[in-house]
Amino acid sequence: MIKRQEIFSPPQIPLSCYPFGVGNFTEGVAILVNIGKYRILLDCGLADIDSLCHDIDWVFCSHAHEDHARGLLKLHQRFPDLPIYASEVTAKLLPLNWLNQKQDTSFSFIQTLPLSSQNTVNNSSDKNTTPSIHLASDLTVELFCAGHLPGAVAFLFRYYYNNRVYKIFYTGDFCLSNLQLVEGLSLDSLRGLNPDVLIIEGSYGTARHPHRRQQEKHLMGRIKSALDDNVSVILPVPTFGLGQELLKVLRSHHQFTGKNLDIWVDGNLPKACDLYLQLMAYFPANVQNFAKHQPLFWDDKIKPRMLRVDNQIPRHELIKTPSIVLTDNLNHLREYCDKSPEKWLILISEQSKINYNPVFKEFKENLNSNKITLEDYLLAEHSDGRNTTQLIHNLRPQHIVFVHGSINYLGDLTSLEELQNRYQLHSPTVGMTVDLPIGVQFVQPKVTLQNNYEGELNETGAYITITLPEQLNKDPRWQNFADTGLVEARWQGEELVLKGLSQRELLQQNSLLRRQLNTESCGNCLYYQDKLCTNHDSPLNSLKVPNDGYCPLFESF
Repeated sequence: MIKRQEIFSPPQIPLSCYPFGVGNFTEGVAILVNIGKYRILLDCGLADIDSLCHDIDWVFCSHAHEDHARGLLKLHQRFPDLPIYASEVTAKLLPLNWLNQKQDTSFSFIQTLPLSSQNTVNNSSDKNTTPSIHLASDLTVELFCAGHLPGAVAFLFRYYYNNRVYKIFYTGDFCLSNLQLVEGLSLDSLRGLNPDVLIIEGSYGTARHPHRRQQEKHLMGRIKSALDDNVSVILPVPTFGLGQELLKVLRSHHQFTGKNLDIWVDGNLPKACDLYLQLMAYFPANVQNFAKHQPLFWDDKIKPRMLRVDNQIPRHELIKTPSIVLTDNLNHLREYCDKSPEKWLILISEQSKINYNPVFKEFKENLNSNKITLEDYLLAEHSDGRNTTQLIHNLRPQHIVFVHGSINYLGDLTSLEELQNRYQLHSPTVGMTVDLPIGVQFVQPKVTLQNNYEGELNETGAYITITLPEQLNKDPRWQNFADTGLVEARWQGEELVLKGLSQRELLQQNSLLRRQLNTESCGNCLYYQDKLCTNHDSPLNSLKVPNDGYCPLFESF
């Protein structure tokens, strides 16, 4: 948390937040907000709810992912009279978090709330111009589509006290870009809100991402290149969310449309896909139109075929030709890779929590590198740093509380001078109460020093040397950055951005270089001997051919 001098007038109401979980790494999100006489719990992604107090008035779940929702069932069982609210779609998706529970367990404890009926708001005069839901005579809540996942919402709370309206806006997980199955958070719908407090996720810190469609194009290109090399592809994904996004891309992308290809859906993913089909009326219009012409998921006739895995058939026997597999069960990786003669490419989403799973860690430590390649890909479900700051500047709060992201990424956001100059910034740890005093007028906060590292630059002949202080390697990110001792540099506007190259990236680059050098030409063909073609099936047989010649019967060494 960034410490500052007291620059506000005394608070007019008690206003603070207390995190039971802030979403660092595998930790779930659970934020208790105290506003006036009320206590509101925002999300409950805790695996262990023993730390939660019973002195809570309402619980609001932003979306159904486990790091925001897995503790709700236990919370309801312990406090059955505690009201728990979510959007209608979230209420339908939440049971996917408890598939291992007894069948007679009731999941109907979630009370549903509608989204703001108008998708635009203008509250510059603090008048309630859109329908809000009254929780009490002096407290309302309003829901806005947040992108990220079907049913995901942001909450706006208004507390009326002493002729003033105090406003708290909680984003949950959000994305400004349109995804395949959900539209992004609309900035137009938030115009004029001007909340006093913004509680916002910072999953990607200050990182900048290519446009979402570029991310999809790059991933589809990588999958296609693997299949063209007779390598099958596995994508480990959560039960719902990213998996369904990937299936929609694979179904509709031009590189796979009409291709003789099997896409296998394994684990509990098929159950989630079936539930998604029941939610079709909530999806964007373009998705509904797509589903009118061909099934969104299951089909064994239209190519590429999308098929459920039959648990009665050994998994390694399913793969007859290079195929794509999506699974949420990491124990299945060995069943596919170890027992199958196929070569495999395993693609892991960047920042995936799979990397912390002990089953996956053990799998990585013992994989056969001659048969299995492991790579990362980017298909972001959260907004990057640029969109995060864009949302902040549109809302213009007095206080910003950053949650949900690694400690370093959240620290990068609180170090941004463009934010420090305008807002009160907080990045609390678990158990740290953050007081949020609201002044009648906002006072420009004092700028604190950023975590900048000053160094020297020298040009020596053909090389440029950059020297930086040793404090740089105190950051835990240094180990990954300096993995191989090699860096990659690129221009980003007027700034030069440095990136450390990992061993995996070097291997990928070397593999690509080999493919580029060993082009399909006569000079690299198995049947090229003494400048002659010796392939009896080739039209060039016995003829003198140049190094860069080519025929359709090319075979590599």
